[in-house]
Amino acid sequence: MLFLPITSQPPGGNRYAVEIPEMEKRRAGLDADISLWIIADEYNEDLCGESYYIEPNGKIGSFSKSFVKQVQGVMIQAIQAQRSRKVSRS
Repeated sequence: MLFLPITSQPPGGNRYAVEIPEMEKRRAGLDADISLWIIADEYNEDLCGESYYIEPNGKIGSFSKSFVKQVQGVMIQAIQAQRSRKVSRS
C-alpha cells in the first residue's frame, strides 16, 4: 500500500502535486477551510496487515474515484519523469 502526503504548505513549482478541492476535503473528513495539496512525487510504503499508519478503529474518509484517478495520473507523470521517491518514516 502506498501513502501520499497531504500538506497545507503550497508545493514548489517543481513538485508533482494536486490541490484538493473543497468537496473532496469534505468527503475525506479534512478541514475544508484551508488549502491542502496531495504531493504525488513522494510516498510511504506499508503492508496492510502490519500498518502503523492505520488505526483499527480510526475514522477513514475517502476521495471520489475521479479525484483519485486525477492524483494517480499526476503520480504516473512523476514516475515517468523519474521524480518519484520513497520516503522512509521508520
